[in-house]
Amino acid sequence: MMIVRPLARHRFILALAGRILAGPILAGLALPLSGAGGWAQAQETGSIGSVTKLPIPRFVSLKPSDTPMREGPSKDHRIKWVFKREGLPVEVTGEHEHWRRVRDSESTEGWVYFGRLSNRRTVLIRAGRTSGEQPLYRDDSESSAVVARLQPGVIANVETCTLAWCKVSVDGYSGYVRKDAVWGVYPDEQIK
Repeated sequence: MMIVRPLARHRFILALAGRILAGPILAGLALPLSGAGGWAQAQETGSIGSVTKLPIPRFVSLKPSDTPMREGPSKDHRIKWVFKREGLPVEVTGEHEHWRRVRDSESTEGWVYFGRLSNRRTVLIRAGRTSGEQPLYRDDSESSAVVARLQPGVIANVETCTLAWCKVSVDGYSGYVRKDAVWGVYPDEQIK
């Protein structure tokens, strides 16, 4: 059985001149349930983006690595973070012209240029209750065979999601992970 590990840390803290103030922050240290139920709430209340006309909040992923997160919606605003991991899921919480206000898995918010975001759905694996790793099952049942074990911080591509399970692929492995074991989809969201 294979253990899939995260490839890299996902962000750096930056100063005004772009110097690093603190070391890298490890992905997966704290994965709160920020925005839980937000997708269904947006559907019910009609919260849509003023620019894209898509639901707010919603999940997207980062296109390139080295994506800066700014304090405000323009290049005139100071850079707060530089995300270092392509495919990292982020939650869009607002829109202004070509900028999207996003929140990461550690609840840090800031503005990212829209061209650095992708509609490709990904999830970040949370820490498991006992071993820290999450099992990737062959089928959507805990009684099915375990294909691989996913460490916290691994980014997986979403294929489908039901109310309880997501079918994901990562590093050549494909299988099912419990929805509560990932950050990047809402509890009531279904993806086909």
